[in-house]
Amino acid sequence: MKPDLNKIKIIILDVDGTMTDGQISFDNNGIETKSFNVKDGMAISKAIKYGIKVAIITGRISKIVEKRASELGILDIYQGVGNKISTLDELLEKYDYNYENVAYMGDDINDIPAMIRASYVGITADAVSDVEEYAHFKSKNNGGYGAVREFIETILKANGIWSKIIQEYKSKK
Repeated sequence: MKPDLNKIKIIILDVDGTMTDGQISFDNNGIETKSFNVKDGMAISKAIKYGIKVAIITGRISKIVEKRASELGILDIYQGVGNKISTLDELLEKYDYNYENVAYMGDDINDIPAMIRASYVGITADAVSDVEEYAHFKSKNNGGYGAVREFIETILKANGIWSKIIQEYKSKK
């Protein structure tokens, strides 16, 4: 059954390998670094502006993720999560949503429980093959290289929002 993207009210994103390229680097002082794609950020911030909530659920803990989420206006950030379903259930209860309102994007086997339940599932081009069967959408881009942008654009276009965003920029002087 084809998902109804008009019912999507919240987009849940994994971080490592989805919002980033999956590389975790440390400098000589042990400081962790990650790179995020600005095009992904544009789509995230526009989705939020137009009333679609965006949340992060990730297994690792990183101050960098908090900073990036804050820059983009993401209010729901869950780090160090071993069981993504219990966290997802908390989010749904918080906003009085159900799984038909959820779009989820991930790239690895720890995302499978959320993928099974979400109404619309996206994966990155370089996602592990074990998650492909759960995906409604497979990005042409790898994680950290615009995959999230591509996924969110499909949702915004289906809801007639993307054309409004483009019009915003056309009308700027």
